[in-house]
Amino acid sequence: MPTTKKTSKAAASKASKTLSSPDTANTSKSAAGSALSQRKSSKKTSAAAATAASKALRDGRTAAATKSAAGSALAQKRGAKRK
Repeated sequence: MPTTKKTSKAAASKASKTLSSPDTANTSKSAAGSALSQRKSSKKTSAAAATAASKALRDGRTAAATKSAAGSALAQKRGAKRK
């Protein structure tokens, strides 16, 4: 069953803050961009963006707003392909 989740307004706002911050790492910005692009569409998180989101969540230096956006992006990852 395909996932129909979309990024919430609060998570989109945090993703926007993450993208506009000059101090944010590229991996965090990738995850935030993915979450923001899924605000009003049915797009799914790519494997590359999911990896970036995972790294952002595991990094102890990541801000709470970035973690929120990364979590949203990761929750919308495509499911595993079936054979």
